[in-house]
Amino acid sequence: MNLLELKDISKIYGNLKALSGINLTISQGEWVAIMGPSGSGKTTMMNIIGCMDRPTTGSVILDGAVISRENSRNLTTIRRDKIGLIFQQFHLIHYLTALENVMVAQYYHSMPDEKEALSALERVGLAGRAKHLPSQLSGGEQQRVCIARALINYPMLILADEPTGNLDETNEGIVLDIFRQLHREGSTLVVVTHDPEVAEEAQRTVILEHGRVARIARNIHEEVPV
Repeated sequence: MNLLELKDISKIYGNLKALSGINLTISQGEWVAIMGPSGSGKTTMMNIIGCMDRPTTGSVILDGAVISRENSRNLTTIRRDKIGLIFQQFHLIHYLTALENVMVAQYYHSMPDEKEALSALERVGLAGRAKHLPSQLSGGEQQRVCIARALINYPMLILADEPTGNLDETNEGIVLDIFRQLHREGSTLVVVTHDPEVAEEAQRTVILEHGRVARIARNIHEEVPV
């Protein structure tokens, strides 16, 4: 079953064509990596998939609904209810504890539940750090708080932007282990990355060049015609 489909997506900023004719289908439960050099369109594509922007032309279908022409308010609702976002820069609120940062996501979705938020932190191995502020956590721990926050509302799609970009090798391994577990549990993952070793974890890697899909690889090695 297809969860996400991009049909002939283009995005134009003035004279700049950031994306051109993107066609991509992602199945429910699939793990897909997005790669490409700087300026290839990765961030623009992530913003469109994550309901943070709309395409200039083309259609985005998520969970059977065409969302590409929804207004900003409706896109916010879709993002809140259906997408879990994980950022390279963490975006934690510095004066809130790890537990409270996770509960903020609940607040915007439904009702904060401390027990449920603590369970989410336990899932990423941070129950013992729940009362710590972001400044008291390592980079890897902060990223795991971000993952717990993304998971708290049970999203159908997890979208991660360079989730290991600021991490050392040890913490990168911890985060990838969490992603592997999520995938085994049936989560749909789209991971934007510069790291070939991270991309190799995915079932497919979509390589962008100059705003177009240059090629698609399975496990990096076996190329599939575009």
